[in-house]
Amino acid sequence: MDAAEQVHQQFLAALDGGGLRRRSNLGLADVGLAPERAAALLHSQMLSRQLDRLSRKLQARGEGFYTIGSSGHEGNATLAEALRTDDIAFLHYRDAAFQIHRAGRVPGENPAWDMLLSFTASAEDPISGGRHKVLGSKRLAIPPQTSTIASHLPKAVGAAFSIGIARRIGLEDTPLAPDGVVLCSFGDASANHSTAQGAINTAAWAAFQGTPLPLVFLCEDNGIGISTRTPQGWIEANFSGRAGLHYIQCDGSDLVDAWRGAREAVDYARRHRKPVFLHMRTVRLYGHAGNDVQLVYLSKDDIRRDEERDPLLSSAALLIEEGVMTAADVRREYEAIEASLLRQVELAIRRPKLKDAAAVMASIVPPKREGVERPVPAAEARAALFADDAAQMEKPQHMARLLSWAMADLLLQYPNAIVCGEDVGPKGGVYNCTAKLHQRFGSARVINTLLDEQAILGLAIGAAHNGLLPMPEIQFLAYVHNAEDQIRGEAATLSFFSNGQYTNPMVVRIAGLPYQKGFGGHFHNDNSLAVFRDIPGVVLAVPSNGRDAVAMLRECVRLAHEEQRVVVFVEPIALYMTRDLHAEGDGLWTSVYQAPGEGAVRLGEIGVHGDGADLAVVTYGNGVYLSLQAQKLLAEQGIAVRVIDLRWIAPLAEDALLEAIAPCGKVLIVDECRETGSQSEALMALFAERAGGKSTARIAATDSFIPLARAATYTLPSRDMIAAKAREMVRG
Repeated sequence: MDAAEQVHQQFLAALDGGGLRRRSNLGLADVGLAPERAAALLHSQMLSRQLDRLSRKLQARGEGFYTIGSSGHEGNATLAEALRTDDIAFLHYRDAAFQIHRAGRVPGENPAWDMLLSFTASAEDPISGGRHKVLGSKRLAIPPQTSTIASHLPKAVGAAFSIGIARRIGLEDTPLAPDGVVLCSFGDASANHSTAQGAINTAAWAAFQGTPLPLVFLCEDNGIGISTRTPQGWIEANFSGRAGLHYIQCDGSDLVDAWRGAREAVDYARRHRKPVFLHMRTVRLYGHAGNDVQLVYLSKDDIRRDEERDPLLSSAALLIEEGVMTAADVRREYEAIEASLLRQVELAIRRPKLKDAAAVMASIVPPKREGVERPVPAAEARAALFADDAAQMEKPQHMARLLSWAMADLLLQYPNAIVCGEDVGPKGGVYNCTAKLHQRFGSARVINTLLDEQAILGLAIGAAHNGLLPMPEIQFLAYVHNAEDQIRGEAATLSFFSNGQYTNPMVVRIAGLPYQKGFGGHFHNDNSLAVFRDIPGVVLAVPSNGRDAVAMLRECVRLAHEEQRVVVFVEPIALYMTRDLHAEGDGLWTSVYQAPGEGAVRLGEIGVHGDGADLAVVTYGNGVYLSLQAQKLLAEQGIAVRVIDLRWIAPLAEDALLEAIAPCGKVLIVDECRETGSQSEALMALFAERAGGKSTARIAATDSFIPLARAATYTLPSRDMIAAKAREMVRG
């Protein structure tokens, strides 16, 4: 007999033989739980249990694909009873009982059928469209989580933080109510993950300063992570005394005590607008997943003791002793649920599946929103905003200053937009790109964060869930690796795994790339964009000059606002303050600030400098600057070169690029990123496949980190290197 069947038979035997025992002396009246609501909770727990059993049978038949069950964790249904149905919930994968119970409070929902469609990977699965077995529902305010090993905690903190921000800046009709509470649940093993530690620290850090943060962290402590035991008392010792964090403990195997803890946690978070750590002791039945044999790492006595803590045993005992139901009533209901599921699952198995790659990929790019275009700000409003910069705005400026003005215009145009990041406030950012924004728009819209990239990106993702338009800043490109899963595993996957129902549009600004004259070393001169290029659906933009930077940033914000895209905007640090191109004082790398509506650069529009046909140089970022310098040298030697600025690294504008190089028989790719994993590899493949008649070569940075001082330039392409390679290609 397998573990699931053993627990099932134990429950039936206890119902028949009177072996049910309550876990405490608390009664329904003691905790204010109405008998009919207690009965509803038991029903949700039993439905969750029967679905777990069925998922294993489906896997054995080859018709089901997911067996990480909720058995033993059914006490989380009490949170669904305590919260409102519009309180957003970021759920642990063992929280089926929560979703089932919340669905029972919303007319027209059929959670059993929905989950069966999910188990069988049907294209009609109402949350993921057959792409993954995830808990989630748009109507139930449950965004899907594809992995709940702590990666969802930062955005839960961001969502809770955004409620107060939306209120302060006067946004109305946001998805999250002004008095809403956010739930985030996870296991005791996940609580050890650095992402969880960072998110909980962020919440406590904010609350310690008086920032409203109505959030319930639900730690479902079953004492084990797959096969690794959590030390007894570890969770309580770590979280019960944290400054800024209110700690509550309850027994998830005891329905009344679980309800007591859930109600207390939700009431505290809603009333005080502060984060709560609800430590719910649970038990994991069956093992981690369907193929997990617990006897390999647990003794028979350990397993027996865990099975004795089955919450269904104590929930049934409670209702029977309180006279709400008889044992026969409980058994009839339990078996009726099983019979109903067995009938429905045969229908679910036959429902349509995803048929091809196009169907699978249909939700990678979010759906566009219609009728949401924002008008260009009025001239009077802009004049007031820039009153102290009016004289400067008539003169050519470098990229950093132009970006600062562009963000000010964007914050004026989009009232739901926010800027967030380390030092973006009064300081104006490390490179002064957010100068005066805090002064002009205040701390509710220009938010200084703590030093944690996961928290910064989590704030953005969570805020986007609440209808805000975030522009988070990561100080240096190398820093994003501390938090890249927030972009890959959370932001970029949300539309895909929710079938386009949930999105988190944002524009992530990142200062990066090399050529900083030996300053800072590799941690401030990272020359790799590979981490973004392989994430489906993400837009990656790299401007090369101030004029383009302004136009492209506006397009990025439009993409986020109207098309709900996740956009990464990488700004070349070395070009922030650059003014001259060929000679000192020529001012050729500055430009006058163009007002909104002028000089647009749309997604996929490349830049072409010159019309030479001897050679096409394809490049981006700092490469454009260097290639234009080489272009001048080559022209003096009778070689006519056109320089093509990609601007948009992903998605690559293949057709526009092929059209731009068409007049040239030779193509040189100049890539400031490292040879391995760089854009140059994809470009070489593109030209080989679709422009096979052309002579193609590349210059890229060597596969090295960047050192300090003069040695910093040794691994990178240079003007002279570009010119020499061009001469070699043209003259042979």
